[in-house]
Amino acid sequence: MTCYFRHMEHVFKKAGLQIDVDNRKRVDLILHEMAGVNYKDCVRTWKAIKELMKDEEAFVKRLREECEACNIYLEY
Repeated sequence: MTCYFRHMEHVFKKAGLQIDVDNRKRVDLILHEMAGVNYKDCVRTWKAIKELMKDEEAFVKRLREECEACNIYLEY
């Protein structure tokens, strides 16, 4: 789980998202849903996320919106 998070630190920072032990799994579930991949399929999820991040601005915006909708703390 979350093996690709280390590659996404800059995206999380742009989204104002602090990853911690309390929200890591919830963010991972959101990313799997955004990628359209079943949960815990890390390799396929990361591949899909890299495609989505080609439009990084749109990806960051959507990630932020999804996290806000799930009441995940965002740093402003």
